[in-house]
Amino acid sequence: MANNQEKNEELDVLDILLDENNDSPIALYDSEDNKVMFEQVAVIPEGDKIYAILKPIDEMEGVADDEAIVFLADVDEDGFSVLTVETDEEIATKVFDKYYQLLDEAENNQGN
Repeated sequence: MANNQEKNEELDVLDILLDENNDSPIALYDSEDNKVMFEQVAVIPEGDKIYAILKPIDEMEGVADDEAIVFLADVDEDGFSVLTVETDEEIATKVFDKYYQLLDEAENNQGN
């Protein structure tokens, strides 16, 4: 899925992702304008960029039921926030590693 983009421009996709109270699915559109629903797993800052880990709710070709996708949060030429699939495997792995590290820290803090 290339150039996935939030079609509802009334709500900025970054505002939706960063809203701690929002647990609604996120609708993204692929390059053929097909709507795909995602569940938000995490928002991970990495360097000066923000990444979102999203799990497809709808069946997607090439994505297993238990897999999630790393998206880069960016801004298009019109100033709207967009999410694009992170195609650099090294960066995607770094983002997942940071997510798992945060999960481990949260688990360890619950025990104290």
